[in-house]
Amino acid sequence: MIRPLFVAMSLFLATAQAADPNAPHPHQGVLNPYPTPPTAPALTADEVATLVGGDVVRKQTQGDSGGRGIAVQDVHASPDVIWGKILDYGNYPTMVDGVIECEQYATGPNDAKVRFKIGAMGTKVEYFIDHEVHTDANWMTWTLDYTRESDLDDSVGYWIIEPLADRPGYSRVYYSVAVQLRGWMPGFIESMIARRGLTQATEWVKRESEAAAGH
Repeated sequence: MIRPLFVAMSLFLATAQAADPNAPHPHQGVLNPYPTPPTAPALTADEVATLVGGDVVRKQTQGDSGGRGIAVQDVHASPDVIWGKILDYGNYPTMVDGVIECEQYATGPNDAKVRFKIGAMGTKVEYFIDHEVHTDANWMTWTLDYTRESDLDDSVGYWIIEPLADRPGYSRVYYSVAVQLRGWMPGFIESMIARRGLTQATEWVKRESEAAAGH
């Protein structure tokens, strides 16, 4: 069962490649963007205990417009250190598994437009993301850059980073993402991709930030 699934997914991705920085995306968004500023979800006492114990809290939902999940993790580093890693796009290929190329092609006071190329099961997927960045307020949201054509049909998400008053030196990191691929694919495969992205996001940010903070 596993091999046919991987083969089918590879064939789908191979047909989805249509990224073009010189052409607009076919639409201006099909997924509901996150609000600005985004709101961190409430956590139960058990979930807080999980975070304090060093583990990640992950949730996954599936709606009509694609997979949407959230990951929360406590990181032994300040928000400034963590933002420094998240915004270090030029070094993503050395920090984030699966990222082949990453470059920022436009920037503004609260804006960062970034091209990503990732490897997935022998294929390459390229897409363009428009980030709204407010590190002074501890949040960032994103959508696709709809002025350029991405292999992804749509993607929206956010980062929230909050210092923990009751745990000096620690920050609570919230990451949420919704992704929809171009063309038709079974919903459970799309959910699997979103869940894998959640896992990787929390793992690499924790690892790189704590190393930079000397922990």
